[in-house]
Amino acid sequence: MQTLLWIVLGLVALLVVVTFAWRWASRRWALPCPSILSGAVDGTLADKFAGTRETLERLELRPGLTIVEIGPGPGRLLIPAARLVLPGGKAIGVELQPPMLDKLRRKLAADDPGNLELICADATQPVLPAGAADLVYLCTVLGEIPDRRQALENCFAALRPGGRLVIVEIMGDPHYQTRGKVRALCESVGFVFERLTGNWRRSTSSFRKPG
Repeated sequence: MQTLLWIVLGLVALLVVVTFAWRWASRRWALPCPSILSGAVDGTLADKFAGTRETLERLELRPGLTIVEIGPGPGRLLIPAARLVLPGGKAIGVELQPPMLDKLRRKLAADDPGNLELICADATQPVLPAGAADLVYLCTVLGEIPDRRQALENCFAALRPGGRLVIVEIMGDPHYQTRGKVRALCESVGFVFERLTGNWRRSTSSFRKPG
């Protein structure tokens, strides 16, 4: 029994060390969630932990919108979000990792809403049409991007005047960004803060492009 207890404590300690080491390293290099761990950010458990339904409600999606997700991974949010902007709406996913896109395409092969465009690119690259999006959102992704300011400037350029930027952060994520840091960075590139919803564990910051 005592041996089992020490094993459990050792595993917990290892998890804590790995989490803090990943967080430290992610501040210096581009360290997105590895594609080999895509199963951990998708599925029923991920929906519950990350609050998929709650996040979709806070995005305030409606038919006809053009939306962009930066870093959709295997599509936990992007696929249902694409459905919510039908009819007439379009969803775009900008994903850095080809293996993540491969998994997302396999999901779409079995269940495609028909209005999704996928782009394999770094968020700091200007790959989106200027002024075309109604909404751009990032869920636990901002901290994975080394040049966060450039990425947000690209989001700003992609949005139409009056368009919205939504950033979701979840405590425990190795790349977690504080609410104050998110607001300061977004305001520094020209976004206007609208509101903060959620709590200390899972927060949603909403901004608007002036115009």
